[in-house]
Amino acid sequence: MPLPAAFEGRLKIPAVSAPMFLTSGPDLVVEVSRSGMVGTFPALNARTSEGFRDWVREIKARLAAVEDAAPFGVNLIVHKSNPRVEADLAICVEEKVPLVITSLGAVPDLVKAVHSYGGVVFHDVISRRHAEKAAEAGVDGIIAVSAGAGGHAGQISPFALVTEIRQVFAGTILMAGAINTGAQILAARAAGADLAYMGTRFIATREAMVQQEFKDMILSSAAADILYTPAISGVNANFLKPSIRAAGLDPDNLQGHAKLDMSNEAKAWKTVWSAGQGVGGIADLPGAAELCARLGDEYRAALKALCSDAFAGA
Repeated sequence: MPLPAAFEGRLKIPAVSAPMFLTSGPDLVVEVSRSGMVGTFPALNARTSEGFRDWVREIKARLAAVEDAAPFGVNLIVHKSNPRVEADLAICVEEKVPLVITSLGAVPDLVKAVHSYGGVVFHDVISRRHAEKAAEAGVDGIIAVSAGAGGHAGQISPFALVTEIRQVFAGTILMAGAINTGAQILAARAAGADLAYMGTRFIATREAMVQQEFKDMILSSAAADILYTPAISGVNANFLKPSIRAAGLDPDNLQGHAKLDMSNEAKAWKTVWSAGQGVGGIADLPGAAELCARLGDEYRAALKALCSDAFAGA
């Protein structure tokens, strides 16, 4: 299974902490990457492009002091309603951000810009058709945002989606969707993915920038509390029903929403909280480094257990 050359030998855990809107910031990224897993954040989590540059420089400086840190990454929303995409891309090029994750648009010129300094581009997809477009754009990796994932997820089984992506793409494949444990990271690799892609589990960490009420809701929720709907932001995404009710809305009777507009995203996602179906498997609020250490231990234990399984030699 292929990994980008820039990642070879630099990961202790074959996984990426997904860039989560209004959630991921420098502290979370640094703790994850220094623990041997790829930490990422959305550029738009910094209020301005100047602030985004400051965050990138802070993360680079803090990770430079860690001898064996994993790469870090930035998410760019490539959508016509995002007025900052060109400025933020220029900063990624200037600062040589190791990984750029693109969403809502696979653009060949953006890929070329990141490749110009040796950077890597991963792209979010929810279908084979989107994967084909991403492959044509020249991306290095494709993220299978499968059924049950937080944020702008799809509705296709991760097993089906990863299989179809592999049919049209020879690069790195990442699997997203209700992954909470090291054993589940191993399952993603066994299913054909090169890396697992984890979001919701990292909301429930001390470094996540969200309010405590959001973290507490993660701990008290189950898969049945997740609603997949376009009514919050204009694009289908998974949201916590209790947060919908707390915002004065009825999850069973949501009104239609206009098309996606990034200028309204922060307002929508600040009051209604997104999470994946894996919430029922989350029971604590560790620090990110502690969580990464646990994931590594679980991954190795699961691998050892499977290799010693009676069926392994059948």
